[in-house]
Parts: sequence; structure tokens; C-alpha cells
Amino acid sequence: MSHEMHHFDLGLWVLFLAYGTSIAGSFVGLSCARRAATTPLGPTRWRWLVMAALSIGGVGIWMTHFIAMMGFAVPGTIIRYDPMLTILSAVIAIGATLFGLWLVDLRALAGRPILDRSALLIGGAVMGVAVSLMHYCGMAAIRIRGELSHDPVLTAASVAIGIGASIAALWLVRTAFIRATRLLGALVMGCAVAALHYTGMAGVHASLDPTATMPEGATLLDLMLPAYIFGTIILAAPLVALVLARQSADTEVDEAIATWSAEINDAVPYPGDRGQEATAELDTRRDVPRRPADPLRKGDVQVVPHERVR
Repeated sequence: MSHEMHHFDLGLWVLFLAYGTSIAGSFVGLSCARRAATTPLGPTRWRWLVMAALSIGGVGIWMTHFIAMMGFAVPGTIIRYDPMLTILSAVIAIGATLFGLWLVDLRALAGRPILDRSALLIGGAVMGVAVSLMHYCGMAAIRIRGELSHDPVLTAASVAIGIGASIAALWLVRTAFIRATRLLGALVMGCAVAALHYTGMAGVHASLDPTATMPEGATLLDLMLPAYIFGTIILAAPLVALVLARQSADTEVDEAIATWSAEINDAVPYPGDRGQEATAELDTRRDVPRRPADPLRKGDVQVVPHERVR
């Protein structure tokens, strides 16, 4: 028999915190992915892809799930977590995101169209299934005084949402050219990740066993501090890299403008020796005898003596 469960035991603020976290991670990740797309092939390009995967997979997906679990409670039992399975769920989320980004980036380097359908479908399917696996790996880490089971229909629905969200994420990586588009994409991805989580949680059923021993493992608060430090570093490093890259690009633009200005100044005459040479050349040309213009001859221009035009 299914036991009562609470998904917002601490209040709805947990939902908004999880959603905001997903938006932040997705936005930073999309920005890094876009930077990777404009970087020449090499180690720097890979670093941008890894930072994008850490931001989207580590913060936008895994941290969202982790924060949302703060509101999960089952009256009549304490809840503990297996640390190793919790860490494994984070690795799955980051690895799946990196694979999807790599696949889309590989197709782009091969000269494929921006919206390569096969890359989107294959990458989105693999990434979506892996993200769903992350969710249920995290659920498998939960220890209660009893057992948790999952509704197969809602489980399938959450996997479908995960695939759809992954396809949307990969599509946004190749199309989010401006900041406003990336922000809109982050809002959509946040909704998709939250929908995946709570659809899966709606299919969870708890069966308590009063005779079972008390669950062992880490409390959620035990894991929150390392997770918070992990998420802060993941977001801080790409943000600093993005700011430095922007400053470097601005410096290059300024240097290019200065070079172009110098070349233009060298090409355009200015007062001084060059101005005197240009004036002397014009005077020489004025001294060349000219044939009087014939008004009846095509192509000749008749010079009218200087007088006031009435």
C-alpha cells in the first residue's frame, strides 16, 4: 500500500530555487557552448565544451534535482542518501551533456548544417535517456524505512520529457546567437528539467515497513554543503572565463580599429610635406594647355566665365 508523501514539505520556495538554479546553469552553459562554436579547433574549444557540460549537466540538471529533493518527505520515516550513488548521478548528468554537445559540435566541424536532424535526434535521445537515468539513479540513492517504487507510465513520460528537453538544449546550442535568445532558452530548459523531475516524482510510491531497521547513509544537509561548493565553483569558473574572453575580444577589436585608423591616416594626405607635394602637383596640372571646349562636340565640357548666376 502506498504511503503518503510530500514533495513541497519546506514550501514552494524550494521549487522556485530549483528553477532559478536550472536557469542559471543553463544560461552559463549555453554561453560557453556558443563560445566553443566560435573558437578554433583545439584544447581551448574542448575547455569551453567541458565548462558548458559542467554548467548545464552539473548545475542546470543535477543541482536542480538535488535542490528539489529538499522538499521530499515521507511521514513516518527518516530519509537518508547513499553518497556514492548521489555522486554517480552527477557524473551521469555531466557526461551525458558533454556527449550531446560533442556530437553537435562534431557535426558542425564536419560542415553539416546548423540544424542537423540526425545529430539532434541521436544526441538528444542519448542525452535524454542519460538525464533520466541520472534522476532515477538519484532516486535509487534514497534510503527509507521501507521501499520506493515507480509508476511505469509516469516513468516513461519523464524519460520522454528528458529526451525533448535534451533535443531543445542541443538545438539552442547551435541557434542561441544572442544573449536574449540564450536567456529564453535557459527559461525553457528550466521548465523542462523541473517538469522531468516532478513528473518522475509523481510516479513514486512509498511502502513503509515498521519492522525494518532505520536507514543508514548521509542526510540531505550533509550533502548540501559539498554540493553548494561544487555548484558555485562550476558556475564561477565559466563566468570568469566568459568575462575574460569578452575583454580579450574587445581588446583585439580596439587594436584592429587602431591599426585600420593608422593605415587610413597614412593613405590620406594631410597638411605638411605631402600636402605641399599634392598642391604642387595640382598647380602643375593647371598649367597644362587645354583645348577650348566645343559645345557641339560630345564629351566636351564648356567652361562658363565666372559671374554671378541670376
